[in-house]
Amino acid sequence: MDKNNNLKPLAITFFASGIWDTIAGILYLFVIGTGRSIDNPPSHSFYTVFLASFFFCFAYLQFMSSFNIRRYIVVVGCLIIGRVFYVIQLYLYMLFYKDFPSTFWFTGIVDTSFTLMYFIFAFRGGLGIKDLFLPFRGRT
Repeated sequence: MDKNNNLKPLAITFFASGIWDTIAGILYLFVIGTGRSIDNPPSHSFYTVFLASFFFCFAYLQFMSSFNIRRYIVVVGCLIIGRVFYVIQLYLYMLFYKDFPSTFWFTGIVDTSFTLMYFIFAFRGGLGIKDLFLPFRGRT
């Protein structure tokens, strides 16, 4: 891997997706859940707080990794796996679960966009699939 590869767009995108996950964490912590402002689909407050903690962890990983994106590129791969799983699950629920609210299309589009940008900026920066999903001890 050439040290001169430009991974700055990937780092900026990764930082921005950390902001997105922070917003999601705040929403799940204070706004989403049964008896709160957004309660469709209904969810117990335990699960919304539980999900918020994951969003905050993901955001922290994204913020910290974005400052040394080359060293922590495997974190990008982990987030790709998580976002792809989430987006597929979300779209399946929206398409096949009769009463699932359509307001979630927005988050599906944003998360799909982030995932595509991860791939585009990683490949333009000279990284390959192996770099994203298989950590290599010799790189810094």
